[in-house]
Amino acid sequence: MHEMSIAMAVVGQVEEAAQAAGATAVTEVRLQVGELAGVVPDALSFCFELACAGTLLEGAELTAQKVAARARCGSCTREWPVGVPPDLCCPGCGGATAVELLSGRELQIAGVRWEDGPAPGPAPHREPIPEEA
Repeated sequence: MHEMSIAMAVVGQVEEAAQAAGATAVTEVRLQVGELAGVVPDALSFCFELACAGTLLEGAELTAQKVAARARCGSCTREWPVGVPPDLCCPGCGGATAVELLSGRELQIAGVRWEDGPAPGPAPHREPIPEEA
């Protein structure tokens, strides 16, 4: 199940960024997932929850934003939703040799929400050490 490796990679990247920013917890991760990315959303959610255990992301919500697959014909410039399984023959001119896939393969972190740590307070006041004579 490659969803586990995807979830672990996402958790690792988000945790690294959150720690660098001084976050105390991550509450939400938003992913863009193309419909042709080969990811099963329910499996990814399950694996994400497991991968978050013991990290700054424990208890974080995973929101997957589905990205529709679209293509453009290089011959007639028509754009269309390709669907699943993808139909890469242009519905306008029937061409299939100059078809460009515009979207649908995305698998990326779109946003993260975390809680910031406490703001650093002023340095504690220290009395100077008296010099010995």
